[in-house]
Formats: sequence, structure tokens, C-alpha cells
Amino acid sequence: MPEPRPLTFLCITTYEKGQEFMRECKRQGCRVLLLTAEKLRDADWPRESLVDTFYLPSEIPLNDVVQAVTHLARTQKIDRIVALDEYDMETAATLREHLRVPGMGLTTMRYFRDKLAMRMKALDRDVRVPDFVPVLNHGDIRYYLDHVPGPWVLKPRQEASAIGIKKIHAAEELWPVLEQLGDKQSSFLLERFVPGEVYHVDSVVSENEVVFANVSKYGKPPMNTAQGGGVFTTFTVPRSSEEDAGLRQTNLDLVAALGLVRGVAHTEFIRANADGHFYFLECAARVGGAYINEMVEAATGINLWREWSRIEVAGGDGTYKLPPVREEYAGVILSLARQESPDTSGYNDPEVFLRIKKYHHAGLILRSTNPERVPALLEKYGQRFAKEFLAVEPPREKPTA
Repeated sequence: MPEPRPLTFLCITTYEKGQEFMRECKRQGCRVLLLTAEKLRDADWPRESLVDTFYLPSEIPLNDVVQAVTHLARTQKIDRIVALDEYDMETAATLREHLRVPGMGLTTMRYFRDKLAMRMKALDRDVRVPDFVPVLNHGDIRYYLDHVPGPWVLKPRQEASAIGIKKIHAAEELWPVLEQLGDKQSSFLLERFVPGEVYHVDSVVSENEVVFANVSKYGKPPMNTAQGGGVFTTFTVPRSSEEDAGLRQTNLDLVAALGLVRGVAHTEFIRANADGHFYFLECAARVGGAYINEMVEAATGINLWREWSRIEVAGGDGTYKLPPVREEYAGVILSLARQESPDTSGYNDPEVFLRIKKYHHAGLILRSTNPERVPALLEKYGQRFAKEFLAVEPPREKPTA
């Protein structure tokens, strides 16, 4: 009987990320093809793990990508198609449906890309969401503005993080903005601005089941950091605390409702200052950015990229098993820096686990067995980062790699 051939993965990303996913695919005996942007030709890809790399020009139409991959499929038997970044999910889902490769299709994909779709699905599961209205029918919008107190936020339905979000303080501010958007306004939703503290749950999902989850809390809401500048921090919340247990259960229900069969998820919630309730903000079928993966691994030993790869390789055959999980605590501190290569050697507490090396960025990963130690250090380090390193750039209208 002939030996089964190795699986061939087509990994798609227009940002420099996912190296550990590709390395793990190779370690699992798979062939890995990378489809990425021409501008990333010289990026730090794990070339020793790649069979071949294909580069696409910027702003290439989706139909042209489908045609290019269809030509590739004449000589390469493609078994899995994986989008390593949120912005490539539609491309990957379109390719899966066109080539009939198993995995998330376009309908399910929209629950993890379209903020309107995911909010409506969350409501079906009685998960609290901030009061919202689609930017579609102007009569509905007027009714919403009359009955839901401001301020509000106008959010792009398919952007990540705080990109493109506009805060609206009065009803008369909204209509000129919508007029300016023109035919693009239906790609937005209007939502009540909820002041509060923002949390995120990072999950590993196998066969519709959340097999691992780690609950963390941002120091400042990401919208504040992204639009106003400042030092970014996030850290593990105390395990078995009320917030940890509550968010784990809500996340489990939500991920199941959105339809993620296998992979990873990064879900964000806000705890409202006004009533103390958690409200769902968004869920993405990807590894969280800003070194969240490294923080999760420092606290638990679980590398989200690696487990995602192992789950994709298993493909529902029942062989995937989560490795042992550590229950420690970790945090990230990261800021844009004035210096090209900031010197963080003065931060020498024993909890410093990893020094982040990134051009014009200063960053550290902290780790401790004490749940109070990491947030205390982040508070102290944040003040020092602001004085020693912090640089601020204007908010971006579009994401950058």
C-alpha cells in the first residue's frame, strides 16, 4: 500500500506574521506554500520551512488572485488554505469555495470579519452588545439617535482594531460624515460608546469546542491607544476570578454561535463603568497582534500559532490533543519609540521574560506566578516608557504591516 502523501498548505498573508504556524506545519511533515505581497519579498519568512513562495502586487483584484491560485492548483495538490491575517480571510474563503478545499466558507467568514453580522449573531445567543444600528435606513438611524443617548462611535464593519473608528458626540455631527462617505456608508455601523475596561479572550478551538482560553485585560482601551497614542499594555487576569470565569463561559457560547469549527479566536469585551456588565465588541478568527501570542505562551506554555497549525493538520480526525497548560501570569508593554533600537536593559526585574526587538518600538514581555505582580510592574514601567521612549504618530486610516 503506498505511503500517504504529505498535506500541502497554502498560507496567505499580506502582513509579516505567522512564521511559527508555517514552521510547525513543516515539523508536522507538511508541504508549505506561501502567498504574500510583493512588498514583503525580503521579509523574515521561515524559508527553510517553505516549498515555494509566490508574490502578488498590491491592490490586485480578488478574481485575479483566484485565477492565479487556480493555475497553481494545476501542478500543486492543495489540501488546506489558511489566512494568517484577518485581512486575507475573504481571499482564503473564496479560494476554498472555488477549489472545494475544506475549511471556513464565505458565510461563516463574515461572522468573524463583519462587525454587524457578529453583533446580530451574538444577540441571538443573548450576549450583551452595545446598542447599535446598521448605517442603512436613515429613518432607523434617526430613531436610534433619538432613543439611544450619545456619544456614539461610527465603526467600519470590516476593519480590525480601532482603524477608521470615529466618535460622534451629537446627532448633527453624524449626517455630514455619512454624506462624505456616500455609497460607502452601508459598510459602517453606529454603536453606543460604552466607557469601561476592555478585556480579550484568546482561544484554541478544535471541532467546535474551545479547548483552551486565556483571559486578559488591556491597560488602556485599544481605541484610546490607537487614536490618542500612548503605551500599550495587557495582562492576564487572576485565574478563577469572577471576570475570568464569566468571560470564559461567554466566550465559549459566542465562539460556538459564530461557527468556528477549528482554529484560534481573539475576542474582545468591554466591562461598562455604568453597570459593571460585560458587552461583546468583536471576535476575529486569528491570533491577536501586539505580541499577545508571546504573552499567552509566557503565562501558559501554549503558542497559539503552533496549536492552530496542529489543529489544521489534524483536520478533524480526532488526533489533536492540547499540550499541558501552565497557569501563571504574563503581560505585554509596547510603545512606538523615538529611538531606532531602544535600550531596555534598565528594566531588569526578574519578571522580565522577553525583550521585544522591533524597529522604533520598545517592548517587554513579563511573567510571574503572582497575579498582582505583572500589572503592578506594567503600571510602573508604563510611566517610565512614556518618559524614555514614547513617540506618537497620527491615527491611521488604513492598517499597516
